[in-house]
Amino acid sequence: MSKRGRMTPAPEVEAAVAAGQVEAKPALPLQWRPRLYQVDLWEALNGGVKRADVVAHRRWGKDEVALHWAAAAAWERPGSYWHLLPEAAQGRKAIWDSVNPHTGRRRIEEAFPPVMSPTFHEGEMQVVLGNGSTWQVLGSDNYNSLVGASTAGVVLSEWALADPEAWVHLRPILLENDGWALFLWTPRGRNHAARAFEHRRLDPTWFCLKSPATETDVFTPEQLAQEKRELIAELGSVEEGEARFASEYLVDFDAAAPGTYYATLLGEADREGRVGRVPIDPSLPVDTAWDLGIDDYTAIWFFQQAGREVRVIDYFETSNEGLAAVVARAIGGKSYLWGTHHLPHDVMVRELSSGRSRYEALQSMGLSRIHVGAAADPEDRVNAARLMIPMCWFDAERCAGGLDRLRNYRKRWNRATRSYGGPLHDQASHGADAFGEFALNRRGGAAAQAARARPAAGTLSWMG
Repeated sequence: MSKRGRMTPAPEVEAAVAAGQVEAKPALPLQWRPRLYQVDLWEALNGGVKRADVVAHRRWGKDEVALHWAAAAAWERPGSYWHLLPEAAQGRKAIWDSVNPHTGRRRIEEAFPPVMSPTFHEGEMQVVLGNGSTWQVLGSDNYNSLVGASTAGVVLSEWALADPEAWVHLRPILLENDGWALFLWTPRGRNHAARAFEHRRLDPTWFCLKSPATETDVFTPEQLAQEKRELIAELGSVEEGEARFASEYLVDFDAAAPGTYYATLLGEADREGRVGRVPIDPSLPVDTAWDLGIDDYTAIWFFQQAGREVRVIDYFETSNEGLAAVVARAIGGKSYLWGTHHLPHDVMVRELSSGRSRYEALQSMGLSRIHVGAAADPEDRVNAARLMIPMCWFDAERCAGGLDRLRNYRKRWNRATRSYGGPLHDQASHGADAFGEFALNRRGGAAAQAARARPAAGTLSWMG
């Protein structure tokens, strides 16, 4: 296959055909050519790269490259090939029914020309080729249905919006088949896609490309400036408009995803050097802030305060663990000089099964200097956290999981009114609630005087 897109037989294949050892296969007249900024990806795939991760701006042509590459690969190596979007309905709109505005033809018909003897199965969104290969559009949300099947190549499009569990289940299939995987996406905050990309770009077996609109010729500078102005106007917020532009066009991982509370502030902290290595001062007490889950996540932040400076030194999170196990792992294993343990107001509620509150259970385990916050509106915690973040220094390594939670904490989107409501309760909300609990009730916090402090003598020396 030529680097510019035309299939050509390898020399050994030509020799075998000439000797009559194999049947000659019709040449594949690939009329499509990659754009200049797409050439590196195309040549890497042509060169045998099995894993590629491309994060690029909107209208880069990510799916177009993937479609033509899959067609060429399916002609070269008979097998099953999948093009996955987060949901199958997206795949029908974006891939299967997509029409090239420059030619008026469906893109799949351009990718699979008559010489390949394609049969198009509309209901299954599947193409069967004359050489036995199949290519199909599927939803990555239905990854369980793919387990047990066999594939020679997979495209995971809109990867930032997909369930990361899909790749967990697909990778063994490709490993066994010596198949390839191509990840395509535009950022939605520093989520699983961004974390994986930053790890993969250090691995020489991966081809990784980050391509903002300022480095391609898809849009002029004037068009980009106009897009930015319109986004600000449409979203009614300079902060949200600039964040959306940075994410969609500048492929900025740290730009605030739509509706997030803290992503912009944390991006500023990162740029100002306040996310990095934060040493623990043994002379300062360590305060904690908790969000306790029963059948859900439990999150605990660890802080040291020096004047107005708040040092965020550690983060702990677990799920489906009992209170005793949480205390043993999060507190008992650390030799800090303990300060105040901030807990939410519902820690005082007595459980029907035991007749005791979790506050009393923690006391019995030796946890002392417990500060129970008063019931507060979620927006009060959010506002307190927003005021505190500019004072914070975060340890990037120990707080990595917690920082992800804060970056992804967001508002609920109401589809009916097409507007945002209060905080969304999801995996990010537990860590964010614990952080807000400390911001609201810490020394110098807005509600510090209103919350109830309930000190109790501890029986475990490492708690006192």
